[in-house]
Parts: sequence; C-alpha cells; structure tokens
Amino acid sequence: MSVKPINSILFVCLGNICRSPLAEGVFRAVLAERGRDMVLDDIVLDSAATGGWNLGEAPDPRSIAIAARHGLDISGQRARKLRPEDFSRFDLILGMDRQNVRDLKALAPAGARERIHLLAEFAQGKTRDVPDPYYDGAEAFASVYRMIREASEALATRLVARASTPESGHASSTM
Repeated sequence: MSVKPINSILFVCLGNICRSPLAEGVFRAVLAERGRDMVLDDIVLDSAATGGWNLGEAPDPRSIAIAARHGLDISGQRARKLRPEDFSRFDLILGMDRQNVRDLKALAPAGARERIHLLAEFAQGKTRDVPDPYYDGAEAFASVYRMIREASEALATRLVARASTPESGHASSTM
C-alpha cells in the first residue's frame, strides 16, 4: 500500500484571525528552520475560516504580536472563508479544535473527509483542542503559540518520516 504524499496543508479555525494564521506562520517557520534537508520544500500552506465574519482582515493584533515575539511576521495574511475547492486543493486539512473538525466534515464532500483532522491529534496523537484565545488576554495567545509550535514540530517530523517511507510501505534498512 503506498502512502500519498502531502504537498499541501490548510489550517482552519473559526475566524481565520487568531489560531489558523498563527499555525500557518509557525509551520512555515518550522519548515524554514529545518532547511534544505527537508523533503517538504515545495509544500503549499494556507489558512481559512469556517465562518465569514473577518473576511479580508489581518490577523488579530495579539496573534501578530506573539508571532513577532518569536521572530515571525504574519501581518500580511488576510482572513478568508473556506471554499468548496479547498477540499480538493489540499492534501491535509487541519482544524484547530473539534468543533472546527466537525464543521469541516459536515461541509466536505465524502471523498475529502479522510483528509480532515484535528491538528494536535494528527501531529502528536493527542485529542487536544487548540483553544480559541479571542476572548482572552495575551497569556492565552502565548499558550496557543506554544501548543501550535509543539504540534508544528511534531507535524514536520511526521511528514518527513511519511515522505521518506518507500512506496512499498516498508521502512528501508538504509535509514
């Protein structure tokens, strides 16, 4: 059985101004930090919302601030709503919390549902939500950043291992 390579990832939250743009930015940084030894050089990353309240807006200033504190600039991102074509465009769609995943699966065509996962569960095997920090203060955004960073590190490691798996599905003795 061959493993389909993951060449595109969509991060999704409710409004696309707090968690998902941060996840996109953090994962992009993790890939950059790992450098050219990565087999994921050409991966397409994006983020979107299940709701349409913030269309065209920049990320929440608190997400921008916590990203900047860690050397990341996510200020150029703009909120967008999930589109029907996203379900065919992206190999992996990661919801930030279980409600996002339920909403995504309800919207997805049948063939796309197996590509929708909870970020922490797919990356780390933990059924854990990345909570929405919108109604909380700076510490909640710092906590969300740490959760996303940890999940992004695990996700990158998992995807590299997956991409390194031979077509037969058996590990190589030269690894």
